[in-house]
Amino acid sequence: MAATPDVRFDVPEPDAFTRPYWDAAAEGRLLLRHCAACARFHHYPREFCPYCWSDSPDVVSWRPASGRATLYTWSVVHRNDLPPFGARTPYVAAVVDLAEGPRMMTEVVECDEASLRVGMELAVAFREGGGGGCVPVFRPGATSASWADD
Repeated sequence: MAATPDVRFDVPEPDAFTRPYWDAAAEGRLLLRHCAACARFHHYPREFCPYCWSDSPDVVSWRPASGRATLYTWSVVHRNDLPPFGARTPYVAAVVDLAEGPRMMTEVVECDEASLRVGMELAVAFREGGGGGCVPVFRPGATSASWADD
């Protein structure tokens, strides 16, 4: 697959609840929500635990993730007319199994399409998006790293 084009990517507008997630991403760290009551991580971020329904801030909190994942499934997108995605095609939309347990929708970068395999090891990386925010993406390997599109 060709190198990622030099295009700014939009990121969601953080609110008071998701701000820690996006601030950590801007620093090159992946956070997940963790429930101390049932000892499970979950993603997408919610204020309550989707497993045991705990909702106390003392019980459900942000925790650092390892950044390790395995590829669960993917699709190579060759056409997308919505900005900013049209300038990025082709790209690999993927679902990964995080080492902590949850599945996460993301993008796989820096990997030839023919090399993609279910179960391959991936590591989180962070790509600068629009407005200075960063988006977690994954690339092959077992160690995490950060980079920014210039």
